[in-house]
Amino acid sequence: MTRKNSVSVPVLFAGAFFVSALSAGGALAKVPDAQINRLGADLTPLGAEKAGNGGAIPEWTGGLSSVPANVTDQYAPDKQAPNPFSADKVQFEITGANMDQYADQLTEGYKALLSTYSSYKMPVYQTRRTCAYPEFVYEATKNNAKVADLTGGGNGVVEGIMGFPFPIPNNALEIIWNHSLRYRAFKLTREFTAAPVTRSGDYELQTVQDEAIIQWSDPTKTNASELNNVSTLYIANTVAPARSAGNVILVHETLNRALEDRRAWQYSPGTRRVRRAPNIAYDNPGTNSDGLSTSDAFDGFNGAPDRYDWTVQGKTEKFVAANTYDAVQAKIDDLIKPLHINQDVVRYELHRVWTIEANIRSGTRHVYAKRVKHLDEDSWTITGTELYDGRGELWRVQELHGRQDYAVPLCNKGAEIVYDLQAGRYLALALQNEGQPTNFNADELDPGRYTPAAIRQLGVR
Repeated sequence: MTRKNSVSVPVLFAGAFFVSALSAGGALAKVPDAQINRLGADLTPLGAEKAGNGGAIPEWTGGLSSVPANVTDQYAPDKQAPNPFSADKVQFEITGANMDQYADQLTEGYKALLSTYSSYKMPVYQTRRTCAYPEFVYEATKNNAKVADLTGGGNGVVEGIMGFPFPIPNNALEIIWNHSLRYRAFKLTREFTAAPVTRSGDYELQTVQDEAIIQWSDPTKTNASELNNVSTLYIANTVAPARSAGNVILVHETLNRALEDRRAWQYSPGTRRVRRAPNIAYDNPGTNSDGLSTSDAFDGFNGAPDRYDWTVQGKTEKFVAANTYDAVQAKIDDLIKPLHINQDVVRYELHRVWTIEANIRSGTRHVYAKRVKHLDEDSWTITGTELYDGRGELWRVQELHGRQDYAVPLCNKGAEIVYDLQAGRYLALALQNEGQPTNFNADELDPGRYTPAAIRQLGVR
């Protein structure tokens, strides 16, 4: 199959083929063997530039693939991972007063936060390229570079499995699918809290127990065709506060949206019924978000990309929230403050990021007319997003805190913050402070559990 794109000319790409492929206006060929062979050579196994920039960004030398020696005596599987870089000092701080000095390395979202809130600051630390994954993920990713492809319209992925589908991407849709299908283990469970925060800093925690079987990462599968078109099975059970407890959602995330949309169900303890929930998608209000986020904005972006035209803006060096171990160690009351979270516990580093832009497609609708997304080159994970309203005004800014789960290993994210600049409020998501870390080895999970009947039993109070 051919691939089409209409992409602006980017900067800092990995090689000549990359530039010509992304700049081309017509059909594109599969990635040549010569480019694929660069994975693990001058490129990392996931397609990032292995070399540093001769300055703040160092060479990637393998990342953190096990518990670092300097925190071995502190590490425990049932505790949040200790910070291996606790001795690092703040190199400098970016504030509204000096932000112009760093304008080229700030996203529009950070510029807006620094300009809007006088108390907002960004403490910048030494850059640590910690991302690492199991060897089998690297092997699968290299094979995906040979065989994975987009379905018609870019609304799905075929042929690949396990790893990142497009380590040497040809267009923005392949980049967003790298984020959506990135390796996050096979079976996992966690408990997290969400906090919609008022302008004055008041909040009520929403506690959720969720679990997933990521079938794309099933080690027994060899091709996406074996997944029955479902990439992920997901359950989220709200357990607090009492008035919300027992609300359960079930999602079967489809892999090829050209064949079938996401399947979702919701159990309400008020009605004691399970209903299909097509509203758990696109720009419908996100669960437990108090209207501060949309369903497809969780995790930076999720779901079908079909309401937008996607383009690549380029790869540049930007300050991002990375290796934010201290933010997870903080007490929630110490983290959540009026207007924005406590910036003293957030760590920023200079990283190379891909920037892609999504503009609302003619004939479709969404509350966000434009979305600009920044993805860390080492993990293909969205690290920040700017969300624009129908007037073209910047409405919301998302910040996702990158962190290496070195005991797995995988490059994960911690807290996810959504700042509503127009309302002066924010939403703090995926908080695991004061709780146990994600269990990435939930072998007890069985696909038979992910049914409407099962979530009715789960939601009964």
